[in-house]
Amino acid sequence: MRINEEKLKGIIEELTLDKEQLNEIASALRFDMELALRGEEASMPMLCSYIGMPNGQEKGEFLALDFGGTNLRAELVSLKGDCQYEIVKMVAKPLVTEEYNLINGSASAEQVFDFIADMFAELLAGAEKKTYYLGHTFSFPSKQTDIYNARLIVWTKEFAIPGVEGEVVNDLLQAALNRKGLENVKVVAVINDTVAELLTAGYQYPDTQIGCIYATGSNNCYMERTSAADRPAAIINMESGSFNKLVPSQWDNQLDAESERPGNQRLEKMVSGRYMGELLSLTVQAVMDLPERPDFNAIDMSGIMSDTSATAADAAKIISAKIGELQPGEAAYIRDLTETIAIRSARIVAACFAGILWHLSGSGKIAEQHIAIDGSVYEHMPHIKESLNKGLSELLGEEAAAVTPMLLKDGSGLGAAIAAAVASKDL
Repeated sequence: MRINEEKLKGIIEELTLDKEQLNEIASALRFDMELALRGEEASMPMLCSYIGMPNGQEKGEFLALDFGGTNLRAELVSLKGDCQYEIVKMVAKPLVTEEYNLINGSASAEQVFDFIADMFAELLAGAEKKTYYLGHTFSFPSKQTDIYNARLIVWTKEFAIPGVEGEVVNDLLQAALNRKGLENVKVVAVINDTVAELLTAGYQYPDTQIGCIYATGSNNCYMERTSAADRPAAIINMESGSFNKLVPSQWDNQLDAESERPGNQRLEKMVSGRYMGELLSLTVQAVMDLPERPDFNAIDMSGIMSDTSATAADAAKIISAKIGELQPGEAAYIRDLTETIAIRSARIVAACFAGILWHLSGSGKIAEQHIAIDGSVYEHMPHIKESLNKGLSELLGEEAAAVTPMLLKDGSGLGAAIAAAVASKDL
C-alpha cells in the first residue's frame, strides 16, 4: 500500500477538533463580533444592512431582483400575511450565453441595466400603471449607508462591467427602469444574499435570528437588536468568512499561501465548498507521496462519503479517476480523510453559531429559535448536518434543544421582496 499510515493518522488528528477547541473558536468569534460592534479593530467587518426583521404580516405585491451571479431573476411576489406568500410570476435570464456576454467588459453599465429593465417590462406586461416597490439582492462587495444606498466596491465572480464600481447600484437600476418607461417601479432596498436568506426565514418562522450561507462560500448574518451611534438595530451581515482568530493546520496554511489572496478569508478557507476539495487534494498528495497534486472538489467528496460499504468500491472509482489505479484498502483510507475534512467544516460552522447565540443571549438563556441555512454543502454533503448538530450539542449542552437548524432554499428573490415590503413602510 502506498499510503503512509503514520502520516495519515497525524493529519487526521491535526484536522480533528475536540470540544475545548470548538469552545475556543466560538468564544473568539463572539469577542471579535463585539469588538467590531464597538467600532474597534476586528477581523470581521460586521456590516449593517439597515433593515430589521419582518413580522410575517407584511402584505401586498412587491418586485424582486436577484443579482448575485450570471443568472438573473426578476420576480413578482405576493406577500399574503400570516407568513404566507406566492411567487406570482418570474422572468429569469442569463447574462452570458453562446450569443452574448454582458459581464466581460464588452457591454456598458447602461446596456446591462437596460437588459434588467427589459426583464421587468416583460414581467409587468399589462400592469405598467400600478405602483410597485422593488427590492434588490445584490451579492457583490458594497459599501452601504442606508437600505437604498449601496456603492459597488469591486466586482467579483469574474464580472468586469465598466461604469458600476463606485456607483450606487440602485441608482443605475432606477435610471434604467425610467428609460424603459417603468416609472411606476420604485427601487427601495438593496441587501446581500445572506440577509435575504434571513428575511425569507423570518417571514415564515418569526423566531429566526440567524441566517447562514453554507455553499461554495460561507457567511453568517443575524439580527442585532442593540443600536449604536452609527447604526440602527438591524440585521448585521458579518462577512464571517474573514474571521481569522483560528488555529489553522499546516495544510490550511499551505492552502492559504497558495490562494489568490493569502491571509484573507481564513475561516472560509477552512469550511466552504470552494476550498474543502483543495484541502483534500493537498493531504492526499502528502499521504500517498504523489508527484502531482490531484484535483478533488466538493462534489467528489460527497460521492466518496456516500459510499459507506466496507470495500469502498464506488469511492475507489471516484478516487482512481483522479490519481490512477488504487491498491486494496487505499480508497477506505482516503474516505476517512475526506470525512475528517467535512466533519471539521461542520463543527467550525457550529462554533460560529454558538458564538452568535452567546452574543444574542448575553447572560441569559438561549431563546427557542430556528437557524436558516442555505447552500449545497449543507443540503447535499454527507456528515454535515449531523456533525453540525453534534457540535452545537457539545457547545450548548441542554440549551441546544432550543435551537433548530433548518435548510431554507432559494431565499434571494423572496428576501428581496420582503426587503421591499419592510422598507416601503417608511415611505
